Amino acid sequence: MSELNFFTANAGLANVEKLEVPELTMLYRIEMAGEVFYNMLADRVDNAEAADLLRKNAVEERGHARRLARMISIKIGHEWEPTPEVAELLAVPLPDQIDSKIFAGVVQGEINGDAGYQRWADAEPDEEVVRLLRLNGREETIHAGRAQQVFDLLNA
Repeated sequence: MSELNFFTANAGLANVEKLEVPELTMLYRIEMAGEVFYNMLADRVDNAEAADLLRKNAVEERGHARRLARMISIKIGHEWEPTPEVAELLAVPLPDQIDSKIFAGVVQGEINGDAGYQRWADAEPDEEVVRLLRLNGREETIHAGRAQQVFDLLNA
């Protein structure tokens, strides 16, 4: 099995049909690392407008993680706090130098993220968890739009 990081954790959830607490917990870790991912990308683009768009996505990734923490709390019936192991950020292995091509993959990843959230919402019985999943999903599509803007800015 490959080392667990931001990318392998995402891939590991790709075929999950229903989110239970273990999957929600992994998704929490992914969204927390998503903040790091977008900030790392922002640090590596040589364009202030592009960096600003990426940092907006970073802030919202942390918001997704907060919603996931609320979903876990709903599922377990009391306030959930991540253990030190869960709070440990997943590694985000990015090269030091990036080019615009990476953003085509980011756009597709975010579109897939929305589809995943909507699929999980369809399988979820709790109405509040459904609402939170759909909200995260809709924001993934917003992230795809910003990543497309970054792609366009870097190719201008």
